[in-house]
Amino acid sequence: MSSDYAKELLRSGIIDAKTGSKDTARRYLDRAIYMAGSHDVLAEAWFWMSEVIDDPVEKRKALENCLSHDLHHTRARRALAILDGKLKAEDVIDPNKLPAAPEGLREAQADRFMCPKCGGRMAFSPDGATLVCDYCTGKNKIGTGSGMENEKDFIVAMATMKGHGKPLQEQVFHCNGCGAEFILPPQQISANCAYCDSPHVVNLEKSKDLIAPNSILPHAFDQKRAIRLLIDWVGSNNIKPEKKVDLPRGIYLPMWTFDIGGDIDYTAEIVEDEDNPFTERREKKVTRINDKYPVMMNDIALPASRKLSAVFMRLLPAFDLSALKPYDPRYLASWLAEVYDVPMADASLDARSQAFNRIKKQMPHLLGGINIVHTSSAGMLVESFKLALLPVWMTELPFGGREHLVLINGQSGVVQSDLPSHEEESGGLLNFLADLLND
Repeated sequence: MSSDYAKELLRSGIIDAKTGSKDTARRYLDRAIYMAGSHDVLAEAWFWMSEVIDDPVEKRKALENCLSHDLHHTRARRALAILDGKLKAEDVIDPNKLPAAPEGLREAQADRFMCPKCGGRMAFSPDGATLVCDYCTGKNKIGTGSGMENEKDFIVAMATMKGHGKPLQEQVFHCNGCGAEFILPPQQISANCAYCDSPHVVNLEKSKDLIAPNSILPHAFDQKRAIRLLIDWVGSNNIKPEKKVDLPRGIYLPMWTFDIGGDIDYTAEIVEDEDNPFTERREKKVTRINDKYPVMMNDIALPASRKLSAVFMRLLPAFDLSALKPYDPRYLASWLAEVYDVPMADASLDARSQAFNRIKKQMPHLLGGINIVHTSSAGMLVESFKLALLPVWMTELPFGGREHLVLINGQSGVVQSDLPSHEEESGGLLNFLADLLND
């Protein structure tokens, strides 16, 4: 009875809070907190109490009380992020009115990397840590740290357009070297100026429609090594290309990773044998239980680009993500980097679904072989995410009447393609690429 009364008090408090009657709302909510017996009612009452409190200190206490009863209360986490300055109130979007990305050009900030000694252009060297001048061979070390923990709060990002939006159609850049302006398509976030050839990398933190990368896995070898890996792979698969093959091109491809928490609600049946005192026989007794199974899954990886996603997905397990470094735009000097076109919100749904299906298959074994009759993912939550750039060498292989995509892992050298696993004879590609190695 008191539980129903607490819910009525909460409902009255919310109505008054929405109509601006803060004093009356506080009285109802205060009484609801006193009468409530469930964590759900307490969490909601404390959240609405924070909405009718003006003092920042008291507002923070109310929000923290809300989260103490429901750690995954998204509105409270978002309000606390605004209070902490991690999120601007004006950036929060109306979920019922997601604005469309504007068409055409937009201004973007670009960083330019030139040699401090001679002014020559600098390019990232695939040793994982150095920018090298093309003229005086001067070197500039890039900081070495770990990008594994460089994750962002999922709730904060989902509250803004960044979590839902796709890149704009085109981006216009102003070269800091010669003053020229040029257009870069949304698939790229780095390029060389068409006039002075100075390398530029987009500063995504200043672009409101995009989420900046958190981490990067630097290229570990050069084009010559990529050609050798391609030759070996073609030979081992007995492939005979039908025409000239383009050299592998170095690129960074975007990847989302998500940490999933919360729990899975499940209903299960336990079958036990017991003695029947009346028949003196052993009979089976079925007991039905309702419980929760905790979910803790880290770094579920998904391609952030649709164009190469099928082959890139096969390549993902071959990356050692423990070697990720904090994102630094200098890693992209003279390397192309593709911008994600899969919004973080869409990718998070896939990650959540993958986590649920994976754990659901394991649960009967993890719970001692019990028969699970029903599961629900309602209690699962995406807690944090990361946008990483991964090194890839790519080319197209003309075979079987069409061009087949081939990707080479720029860290481990593993090769994947959209070809079937077994192909026919080898051919002219081996000789063509072997000649290139000797140039």
